[in-house]
Amino acid sequence: MKYKKLSALLAAALLFTLCACKPAAENPSGAPSEAGAASEEPSQEPSAESSETAGPAGDMGPGVRLAVLSGPTGVGAAKLLDNIDNNGAALQGSGYTYAIANDNSELVAGLTGSNPEFDIATVASNVAVNLYNKTDGGVKIIAVGTLGVLHILEGGGGTSINSMADLAGRTIYAAGQGANPEYVLRYLLKENDLDDVEVVFADAGEISAKLLSGEIECAMLPVPAATAAIAKGEGKVRQAIDLTEAWDSLRNGSQLIMTAVVARTEFVETYPDRVEAFLTDYEASIDYVNGNIDEAAEIIAALGITPSAGIARQAIPQCHLVFMAGTDMVASISDYYSVLYSIDPAAVGGSLPDDNIYWMGK
Repeated sequence: MKYKKLSALLAAALLFTLCACKPAAENPSGAPSEAGAASEEPSQEPSAESSETAGPAGDMGPGVRLAVLSGPTGVGAAKLLDNIDNNGAALQGSGYTYAIANDNSELVAGLTGSNPEFDIATVASNVAVNLYNKTDGGVKIIAVGTLGVLHILEGGGGTSINSMADLAGRTIYAAGQGANPEYVLRYLLKENDLDDVEVVFADAGEISAKLLSGEIECAMLPVPAATAAIAKGEGKVRQAIDLTEAWDSLRNGSQLIMTAVVARTEFVETYPDRVEAFLTDYEASIDYVNGNIDEAAEIIAALGITPSAGIARQAIPQCHLVFMAGTDMVASISDYYSVLYSIDPAAVGGSLPDDNIYWMGK
């Protein structure tokens, strides 16, 4: 397969280097940031921050300073954030504050240094392992929040792409160079013997615009950027391949894990009860979003995580929201890291992490 950048100008504008997701009101995109975000929108300031909220958890030390990425990771946490703002009594934890960030660089900065701003954050899965390696174990993975969120879209009103085999000989415009999206696409092309596919990396907003104008016919974008492009295409842009399903069809024993929840090791070791309470609240949030799509869509849009409730409503099923912790989490994400390492050791910071990266509970 062949890879190239769209242009020097677009290369300078690439946001993706480690994947995660973020929205913008006018132009959802999927580009990763220089520090590693798989974003869906151009950079913005963090879009929300709450005051402390009381809950029934009792005296377990200080509250949790939480940060989530807008996009799929924020989608899963939406009910938790809404409860922090409006219904603290529904939470197991207490004293929460939160911020919604636009890319992984904000979260990495907030989790590190002599005066960290966050205790727990949702980040791209490859950001988590890179951060663990770079900080000599300064963070731990405590949960998994989403599986794959990448989709191949076909523009121009076409219906000729329905499987990975149908990509043979085509040019794919893709967001996410140097991040999870690139590694996932490279792996799927390789495993399907598609060495004649050309991949052009570009900003997700640019990709969406070209799809909508009919200038390109095939692209890879994450949800909700993919969802927004389909909605704006009014029948001329369609979802052709869910890459999570394409990954599963390989039956290689691994799962496509694109989001991890990390906590500062010092916080985990000092306040394990706080971490346990957070995980209970986070799991409840994911369950609520999956089970109450219409209500959750309104919450997600109100938080600014997606441009509209309509986009959120369509995106939720495509986000593959899950909650995994403990042994299930370790089995799933460790296998994924092994696949990333086989594609490019740099994807996981040069070496596979040891088991200390995972927090197994109190």
